[in-house]
This record gives sequence, C-alpha cells and structure tokens, in this order.
Amino acid sequence: EHKPATKKHSPHLNQVDMSVALRSLRLAPARLGAPSLNRRSRQSYQRTRMTTVVSAATLQEDYTNLTTRLKEVSTLNGISGLLSWDEQVMMPPGAAPIRSQQSSTLAGIVFEKESDPSLGDILDRLSNATDKFSEVEQAVIRDANRNFRKKTALTKEIAQRQAELNSKGYQSWVKAREESDFSLFAPVLKEWVDLLKEKCHLIDATRPAYDVCLDDYERGMTADRLDQIFGQVKEGLVPLLRDIKERGTAPDKSWLSGDFNTDAQAAMCSSIATDLGFDMNRGRLDVSVHPFTGGAHPSDVRMTTRFKAKDLTEGLTGAIHETGHALYEQGRNMEYDGLPVSEALSMGVHESQSLLWERMVALRPSFSKYLLPKLKESFPQLPADASADQLYAALNVVRSPSMIRVESDEVTYSMHVILRYEIERAIMDGSVEIDDLPELWNSKMQEYLGCKPETNAQGVLQDVHWSVGAIGYFPTYSLGAMYACQIYNAVGRELPSLEDDIANGKFAPLKVG
Repeated sequence: EHKPATKKHSPHLNQVDMSVALRSLRLAPARLGAPSLNRRSRQSYQRTRMTTVVSAATLQEDYTNLTTRLKEVSTLNGISGLLSWDEQVMMPPGAAPIRSQQSSTLAGIVFEKESDPSLGDILDRLSNATDKFSEVEQAVIRDANRNFRKKTALTKEIAQRQAELNSKGYQSWVKAREESDFSLFAPVLKEWVDLLKEKCHLIDATRPAYDVCLDDYERGMTADRLDQIFGQVKEGLVPLLRDIKERGTAPDKSWLSGDFNTDAQAAMCSSIATDLGFDMNRGRLDVSVHPFTGGAHPSDVRMTTRFKAKDLTEGLTGAIHETGHALYEQGRNMEYDGLPVSEALSMGVHESQSLLWERMVALRPSFSKYLLPKLKESFPQLPADASADQLYAALNVVRSPSMIRVESDEVTYSMHVILRYEIERAIMDGSVEIDDLPELWNSKMQEYLGCKPETNAQGVLQDVHWSVGAIGYFPTYSLGAMYACQIYNAVGRELPSLEDDIANGKFAPLKVG
C-alpha cells in the first residue's frame, strides 16, 4: 500500500505558481533574452503562453473531478460491503431474494459511474499529462485508469449478474454445507465459472482466463509463475509431512479440548484483538459461518470468527487472523481516503498482515507467555500448572489429519492452498467438470495430506470463496505467508526488543513499525 508521509503538490498546478506564470507573460521576452517582438507578435506569444496556463488549470479541475468521482464510488462500495456483511452475519434467511435484488441494483449504479464515458475522457487528458502531477497523484491516475479499462470491457448486465450470483451463491453454499450435499451448490458454481470465463474473455482475450482472475487479487501474477513457486513448495512439503507423520511425536494438546463457553471465548478474543491494536470504536467482532473481515470504511471495519465449545484454538486463531486484516484496514492512510492509493495493494499483501499476526506472532513462544494468563483467567478449568512452553507446543502441533484449511497448522497450510489452486485452475481451463470436484478434492487430500474427508462439508464445501466467485484468491494465502515471514524478519532486525515486547503484551511497536 502506498502511504507517503506527505503529499507532494505539483509546482505547475498550485495558485501561487500560476500567478507567477501569469506575471511571466509580461516579463518573459526581455527576461529570457528573446528577440524583440512587435505588438502583434507579442500578443500572439502571450495568447500561446496563456493557453498553457489555462490548460494547467483545466488539468487541475480534471483531477479534482476525478477524485470526487472516485470517492463517490468508494462510498457506494462501502454500502455494498455493509450489505454483504449483514447478509453473512445478521440478515434473516427470508430476506435473501430482496438482498440479491438490492445488491444487483447497487452494482448497476456503481458500474455506470465506473464506466461513464466522460470519466474516460478525463482519464485520457490526465494520462497524457502525468508529468504535471505529484507522485501520489500519478498513482491515483494510473490505478483509476487501470480500473476504468477493465470496467469498460464489461457490461452493466455482467456487473448485475455478478452481484446477484454473490447473494445466490452464498445462500446455496450455506445450505449445501449444512446438508453436506455438493449437488445443491454445483449449479451455482457452474454459473460462476461461465460468468467468469465470459468476463475474463472481455477483459483480455489473449490471456488464459485464470490469469485474468488472478490479476484481480495479485497484480501481474500468472499461473505459470505460481507453478514455479508452488512446485518448489510441494516438492519439499509432501515428503516432509509424510516423514513427520511416520516418525514425529506430537506434543500434548488435549488440555485445550473440553467444554469452553463460546461467549467467554468471544470476550477473550475481543480483549486480545484490542491488545493487538484493533480499535473497537471503529470496528466490531461478530460470528459467521466462515470467518471474514469486511465493512464499509476504515472507520467501520467488521470482522467475524467462529467458535467451537470443544476447541479453544479455532476461534482464537481465527480472531487473530481477522484482526490482522482489520488492522490493515484501520491503518489505511486517510489523507487519501476513497482513492486507489489508500486501497489494499493486493490480497497477497492483505493476507500477509493477517498471517503476520496469526502465524509469525501468535505461534511464537513469546506470545504464549502473553496468552497463557488470559486463557487461565477466562477458563479456570484449564490445568493450573500449564506452562507457556506447553502452550507453545500445543499451538504448534502438526495436525494429523489436517482436514480443514482454517484449522490447519503452519506446515500443512500451504498444501491446502496448493490443492485449491490446482482445482480452480482446472475448473477455469475446462479440464475438470464441476460435478467431479468432490472426488478430485478427496483424491488430492489423500495424496497431499494423507487424509480423506468423510463428508463434503469437511471437503469441497468447507470454504466460502467459490460461492462469491473469488476464483484466483486462494494462492494469495500462501503468497501472503511468504511475505509475512520476510516482513517479520525485517522488523525483528529493526526492533531488538520485539520478543520481549510481545511477551509483555506490548504490540504497538510492531503495529506501528
């Protein structure tokens, strides 16, 4: 994310320099050593210079117009975000049809604003004069132009169909997951794949559809590059997992299982999120079928997790993961509120922030020292003599079986991502039929993770992403984990007291750093 400390204004466009330029019209010939000009030539010269100045003023007017439009669209997208959050957290099931209609109508309005031909005219003029603008302003123009070109490749009808499928897909996925029946979800997934193929072809018919999908989540990423990255990961991880399973001895984590009141879990997770830096005055934590972070604006960030009475770790790690996303959203630069330079750079970067806190921080021995007193205070039934070292070991068990991605450990996690990447890429290139996904999923689970789901709810239906058309998102989880490792190591070099700070619950230096 581009967050410069100060905004650099173009010397060509502010009022002071415009007045200087106007004065120079009268002084320029003599001052610049120009040849003597007769009255008519001098008038012609002045008209030419005045045209340049007016052009600069027009460019400034165009830029102001552009930012006003971008902020309006950002506000409307915030409303869409609230509708989506409400659908997944609060909305009564009977409201699903009208929510689909509301989302479709709003999507049509947003599309018309994003693809307005007059916006294209503004962007054309600005793009031809980027040297007149500051670095930040150039980035706004560049990203707005990129989005405009992608939007105008599509139609309003496609935008509305996509919004309708978002609602329809989510509702069908929830029902299919509850009944563990993939056939209830397959028809909507087919609709999504057909729509995405159509959309990708319109955006760029020269590239594979999956690469165009990827570009929505990780700019410039391609399947060929992911094959190189994930090929190396898979080559090392598959035999390592097999070796751990055959020869490793798992630490004892049984003491983290039992009967733990979910309201008490929620209260503890809220306290931890606040300690990490989440501002409850500008956000909230709720429960949903699948954990996510959404909302309307950095001042209204809504995250969710889910709790199990028999397991302390799922709600805890989910809350910390989503807190990482939420901190990134609340930390966006409000000087450029509503503009592309204040948006997330990519979902890989966004996931790097969630995984920085969930993996790089929460799985460290130092974090266990911070966490253990909170656990014992919230749940007195835990062993009184449990140590921070035991908690650290329990939180880092390599799960066997590792069936659910969001519950998986640091070692098995990437194989969950690679499995999904390979399947969704095959969906988009047509080499796999939708109806065959449960069997393919189970086969890859057996090959990569040595286990086979007993139900489709445990398998192909466990994630929400495909129900909202987010094909191309999954690879960003592993890319984000790789970024998180590098970020944490770099911060560690800058903050020598980092581990002590974490153990003492002082997270501000890491958050600010």
